[in-house]
Amino acid sequence: MDGALQLPMVDLSSTDRTLLADSLRKACVENGFFYLINHGVEEELIQRVFEGSRRFFGLSLEEKMKLLRQNHRGYSPLYSEKLNSTDNPKGDPKESIYFGAPEDMSPYGNLNQWPSQEILPCWRSTMEEYYRRILWVGKRVVSLMAVALNVDEDFFEKVGAFDPPTALLRPLHYPVAGEIDSSDKHMHGAGAHTDCGMITILVTDGVPGLQVCRDKLQKPQIWEDVHHLKGALIVNIGDMMERWTNCLFKSTLHRVTQPTQDRYSVAMFFDPSPDCVVECLKSCCNESSPPSDVPSGFLQFVRQTT
Repeated sequence: MDGALQLPMVDLSSTDRTLLADSLRKACVENGFFYLINHGVEEELIQRVFEGSRRFFGLSLEEKMKLLRQNHRGYSPLYSEKLNSTDNPKGDPKESIYFGAPEDMSPYGNLNQWPSQEILPCWRSTMEEYYRRILWVGKRVVSLMAVALNVDEDFFEKVGAFDPPTALLRPLHYPVAGEIDSSDKHMHGAGAHTDCGMITILVTDGVPGLQVCRDKLQKPQIWEDVHHLKGALIVNIGDMMERWTNCLFKSTLHRVTQPTQDRYSVAMFFDPSPDCVVECLKSCCNESSPPSDVPSGFLQFVRQTT
């Protein structure tokens, strides 16, 4: 770790769309991570999401295991995911629960798994409300990316990236070291990885832990802390967007350190729909810069969604 990274800010309240697209392009090229401010998601809703998450992850393991993950929906217990076998050889010491689109938005039917209303009243309605709001924010960000890439504003809509919406909402809990095996105290909360989709939109509870490595090929790797910015969402580029842009936009390596207090975050992963063709944009390649090889995360994404 070499210190803290000053992430750029992208302000959705800006009325100068060209300037806004330019600032977003610079952030995606240079960092692959940025703060999103004035995004329109109320702090009150975010706090309800976190309160519900704390109550869910505070349930007994027996109760949570009733919702064990199926069809990419449901509960993932401690150590069930291994993002980096070098960082965490036995799996990541975190737990999470996955939700897809609300039933009325999903062509796949009711795949989401919810705790009963008696145990967690109102959590389902809160999470579905948050899903819809972040989906709206994500579509705004992606349309700005299209402008920044010199293609039509609705390009990603027209190629079917959101038809149907396949974004996954994932509340996460990183327990303090005292709640996991003592032999795991040197593990990371989440091993180093890149996300495999288009973009990820993250909100955290303010507990430190997120780190990025802006040059994943550099040896030794330099890790920088990403500080919490009250009222801001954190957006990062995934492997699919890196491929669409011929590696112009960076899918940046990141990880979560083992926290000294319980840490909660909520990530929304924007994956392109299964039938959407992902190929280098013509505006991002030419004779001197031909389409690059498939990024490392691409085949992983294909395996996960087929």
